[in-house]
Amino acid sequence: MTREETGTMTAEASQTGGPLSDLVRERKDELGLTLRQLEERCVDPSPEPGDHQEAGPLWGRSTLSLLINGGRIKPPSPPRVRALAAGLQLPVDDVREAAGRQFFGVDTLRTGDRKVRAFVRDFEGLSPEDQRKVWELLEAHRPVRDE
Repeated sequence: MTREETGTMTAEASQTGGPLSDLVRERKDELGLTLRQLEERCVDPSPEPGDHQEAGPLWGRSTLSLLINGGRIKPPSPPRVRALAAGLQLPVDDVREAAGRQFFGVDTLRTGDRKVRAFVRDFEGLSPEDQRKVWELLEAHRPVRDE
C-alpha cells in the first residue's frame, strides 16, 4: 500500500465504513466481482493533462478491501474517483458524492430536475427549518424555462 492510499476518515466513516464503502461493497457484490477483478477494472477512463498518473489500475486489492471493510484510507483523488466509477460501472457523480459524504461530511443536494446542485456540510444535522431554507435557496436558483 502506498502512502497516498492511507489517511484519515470522518468519525462516522471510520466506525461504520460510510457511504462510499457501502456503495463499493454493494455494487461489487451486485456485479459478482472479486477484489482482483474490481482492481483490474479500476482504470481512469479519461485522464486529464496534469494528473501525473500511471497507466493501469489506480486501486489495489488491499486498498479496496480496506475501503469495503471500513478501514482507514486516504480520500480518493479525482482520477481515482473516476477509476472507481469505471470499475463499478457507475456514474462518476454517484461515486464522488459518496466519497464527499464519507470523507468530508458533505451532502450533495439536487433539485428534482438535477439542474442545480449544492454541497452542504452535514445537511442531516441541520434543523428542519434550516433544511427547508436550504431547499428553498436551491429551488430559487433553478433555471427558468422559456415559455
